[in-house]
Amino acid sequence: MRKLFITLVLALCFVSFVSAQDYNTGVGLRGGFESGLTIKHFVNRNSALEGLLTIRWQGFDITGLYEIHNQAFEVDHLNWYFGGGAHLGGYNGNDLATWGTYSALIGIDGILGIEYNFREAPINIGIDWNPRIDIYGMTRFRAEGFALVIRYIF
Repeated sequence: MRKLFITLVLALCFVSFVSAQDYNTGVGLRGGFESGLTIKHFVNRNSALEGLLTIRWQGFDITGLYEIHNQAFEVDHLNWYFGGGAHLGGYNGNDLATWGTYSALIGIDGILGIEYNFREAPINIGIDWNPRIDIYGMTRFRAEGFALVIRYIF
């Protein structure tokens, strides 16, 4: 049983190394003012769908994004991307007047970023900016959405 497990793990690593140059799906962590999980799936060569589950203000946001990817600076495996989407979520009030009340949020999002796919390992690393406009709950523009993203790519 142990030999079978080790063989399967090695086979998965080999397949991942072979496909690390161009990936179909990546799953990972997002660290920034809003931290959480990310999953990105390419629907064709230059277009991807990304889902984010982030936490902030004793609450959460679920975000869906459509992204266009292009090669950056003529460097292999380095891509820049932009796109947009929407979010919904909720948070606990963050001042004395609203503390203890749970508020819903709905809004629209933008995204602008750059990422690098390592050849030697099935890892993708990037930085992005995810500005948001909350249109329901608390109307405001949020520009602080910078993050470092690390994904395992398939």
